[in-house]
This record gives sequence, C-alpha cells and structure tokens, in this order.
Amino acid sequence: MSAVVIGGDYQGLGIIRSLARENIPVYLLDFEPCIATSSLYVHKFSKCPPPEDEKAFIDFLIRFAEEEKLSNCLIYPTTDEMVRLLSVNRESLLPYYKISSPKWQITELLYNKKLTYNLAQKVGVPIPQTFYPSSIEELKKLNPEFPVIIKPAVKELFVKTTKKKAIPANNLNELVSAYETTSAIIKKEEIMVQEIIPDGPRNLYSFCSMFKNKTALATLVAKRIRQHPMVFGRATTYAETVDIPELEELGTKILSEADYYGLSEVEFIWDARDKKYKLLDINARTWGWHTLGNVVGINFPLVLYNDMMGLTQKSNKKMIDGKWMRLLTDLPVAMGEMIKGNLSSEDYVNSLTGTKDAVWDDNDPMPFLKEIFLLPYLLKKRGF
Repeated sequence: MSAVVIGGDYQGLGIIRSLARENIPVYLLDFEPCIATSSLYVHKFSKCPPPEDEKAFIDFLIRFAEEEKLSNCLIYPTTDEMVRLLSVNRESLLPYYKISSPKWQITELLYNKKLTYNLAQKVGVPIPQTFYPSSIEELKKLNPEFPVIIKPAVKELFVKTTKKKAIPANNLNELVSAYETTSAIIKKEEIMVQEIIPDGPRNLYSFCSMFKNKTALATLVAKRIRQHPMVFGRATTYAETVDIPELEELGTKILSEADYYGLSEVEFIWDARDKKYKLLDINARTWGWHTLGNVVGINFPLVLYNDMMGLTQKSNKKMIDGKWMRLLTDLPVAMGEMIKGNLSSEDYVNSLTGTKDAVWDDNDPMPFLKEIFLLPYLLKKRGF
C-alpha cells in the first residue's frame, strides 16, 4: 500500500510528511519546480505532464501505475483542477488507483460555486447576496448596493489568467468594465456578482473535515486570520483553531446534502450586520493549511488513507488549540498590516509563539532552504 501526491508545494509537502511518518511510501508527481522534491520523506519523484493536457496527464497516471507496479495506491490531488480531472476520469483510473474524489455529479456541486450556492440555499445555509447576470443588459438592471465584486463560479482559469480571486467594483461603470474583462476570460454563465461583506478579511473561518456517510470522522474549525493578499486573498498565511459549533452544523448540512465523501474545507465569512456565518467556497481536497490538524492531534491525510484502505482509525478529536503559519508569505502580510495600523507588533510576536510553520521542519529542513532558492520563481508564478 502506498500513496501518490500530485503537487509538491507546501500543501503537498504536508501530505507527504503526514503519511511517510506513518511508514507509508509516498510518490510525488509534479510538472514544474517544487519544494517537496528535496524532502527526505519522498519515496520517488517523477515529472508529469501539466494537467491542462488532460489526455496526456491521465495516460501518464495509468502508465506510471503500471511501470511502478502500484497496488492499493491512493491519489491525493492538491488543486481543484486535479480534483476535477480525477473525478471526471474516475472510472478509467480505478483499475490502477484508489480515488477518493467522488463521481463528477457529486464533485461538480462543490467545484462550481453556482451549484454550491444553490445547494446551500436549498438546505438553509446562508450565502452573501449573489447575482448571475448573463449579459451586460442584465448586469445594468441589477442595481446592487456597491461596492461589489465579480468572481468566477469556476476559479481555475480566472485566477490563472488574472492572478486575482475577484475584481472589485465601486460603481456601475467599474462593474461593467469588470464584467467585460471577466467575460473575455470565462463563460458568461460562470460570472457572479457578489456583495462585499464589511470587514471581511478579519472574519474568515473554515470548517474542515473528513466526511463519510453524512458524518464527519474528523473535524477542525479555524479562523483564517491573515491571508495573501489580505483583501480577496488567494492563500491563508496564518490560522488558529477556534470552537464554533455552528460552523460544524452548517458545514455538515451542505456536505450531507451533496452526499460528499473525503477531505474538504468549507469556507465561511461572518457578517456582523445580520450576525450570520455565510458560505464562501468549498475545497473538495486537502486545503493549504491542513497540517494545523497535526498540531492538535488530527492527521487528516492519514484519516482519509486509513478509511480508504479499511484500516482501524485512531482517535481524531482535537486535543489542544493550535496555530499555523506560512512564514514566507505571512511576514510581508503582517508587515503591511502593521504599517496600516491593523496589527500590533505585540500581537504579531504572540502569533509566532508555539506556531507550526508550513514548511520548516527540524528533521526535514531542505524544503525550506529550497523554497528560499525558488522564491523569485514562486513570486512571479503567483503574481505576488
């Protein structure tokens, strides 16, 4: 029994370490430079085709399984696009791998935000006010309360092209311009106009779980305190565990309705105006800061692995509070917040105390050093 991790960024590195320390051989696949190749926990690294070339990517996975004589090997995707590829090609891959991503009719409910929001409204999970204009004419008739944002229902192409999660608009002219820009990138039926929740960057939360048969086998709730960039961020840089049962209830509602299986992060925002947690997004995979679970006694990649392999599970209850940081990206974010007066130096120092870093590990230091070497490439790639 073994595992394959697709993607060697800090997220994939966390999966590799979480499994290899349990004596599970882990193969790493990636198509570009990454930090996890230097980890002593990688059993073997192979370069794969980019997922944009779907046929070549799936053919490679099949050929890789045959050449390595893999048996009972579980695949871990690290991006939404990889989740889509595994889900859509599930039947072709099942003779060679164990695939945790559900069938596409289930996965698509979480992959496409329009479908996700429809599902949320069906089960009474609040969402921000959202519109779906299919033309400029419909857009002009909306009369929303500004400011608003334009965001994609399917984020992969939009984020890759713009290096942004959303485009803000403060008036109708800006909204029309943003719509025209967005419609040149993605289909008009994937364009969403959404209200901006006041003070949103400081009120972001997540319900994270391993979900099966409408029940969470392991759960964790955290507040995503800092992200890069702070407004409409694409990546969490600092998070802390919190105890908010309401978020577990809301997350369980929507995952149960979808009949979802596997690891996921259900993202919420607190709206102080009506005192409600509102759904933003669902990541149907390991999320960037999943190693916060290891700090508090929950090895999420291992929980999934044991369940897929039919192995006995250990206790997966949160034992202590924990903190997680992505030091390389959190430092500039924190400095910016201190300059703006939104963060005191004392609070920042306190956030460093007892915090799990995403990359640094005393027993596996090379990925951290490699990341420093790759920093110019990584900054350019992500549009920082």
